[in-house]
Amino acid sequence: MSEQYQPPKVWTWNKDEVSKFSNINRPIAGPTHDKTLPVGKHPLQLYSLGTPNGQKVTILLEELLEQGVSGAEYDAFIIRINEGDQFSSGFVDVNPNSKIPALLDNSATPPIRVFESGNILLYLAEKFGKFLPQDLAGRTETLNWLFWLQGSAPYLGGGFGHFYHYAPVKIEYAINRFTMEAKRQLDVLDRQLAEHRFIAGEEYTIADIAIFTWYGSLAQGGLYESAEFLDIKSYKHFQHWAADIASRPAVKRGRIVNRTWGDEQLEERHDASDFDGVLKS
Repeated sequence: MSEQYQPPKVWTWNKDEVSKFSNINRPIAGPTHDKTLPVGKHPLQLYSLGTPNGQKVTILLEELLEQGVSGAEYDAFIIRINEGDQFSSGFVDVNPNSKIPALLDNSATPPIRVFESGNILLYLAEKFGKFLPQDLAGRTETLNWLFWLQGSAPYLGGGFGHFYHYAPVKIEYAINRFTMEAKRQLDVLDRQLAEHRFIAGEEYTIADIAIFTWYGSLAQGGLYESAEFLDIKSYKHFQHWAADIASRPAVKRGRIVNRTWGDEQLEERHDASDFDGVLKS
């Protein structure tokens, strides 16, 4: 039996420790270097990466454009978190928490900064009056599920995904703990979708977009190589919903923006024509 770790009385940061996340995680805030963020031609400036949280915003923007909302045109600049771009002075000015995505709306004076992916979805939905029901009951149910996602996804990503897929040592207790929670969340979704076409009812909303980027990717085997381990196929209603969302043209576009891996990728997006020849289906 290996020796059990005993935490010190006061934790200290080992700056020399090297891991896959060394350039992403640190115990202090603020910028590490001076760098001005680029600015494109559109009022909406997005600084992001094609992770699930980043995809939330690009999918919504593409859905808005699909609906003919010209004010949703945007420039999407890539933030390479493994290289520490999120710790530049320019990025910290937009998001003091140094996490992607971050949005700057230059259509207002002074410009409005928006950070935290769920808040960006809410901001854009309210700004353009789309994908968020106007009636109190529908709006509330949508926000119920949006906030459910914001609270649940860290258990899936930072919990299950980290210990099952990324951690250098497989810890049975940690994997079991977060697998239990991941499967409970999948069951919550499956039960909800057994009674409704979309997450918050019969209308496609920002709740579907937010939840799809994390759990829809899981349904399609795109997260953590864990589909078999989690028995994803057993969640039938959830699987049907994920396939339905994935087939939407705007979702196909939004999923590849600021992505630099996989068969389909678009490092930066500044115009609709940037997708030409990139999407294969």
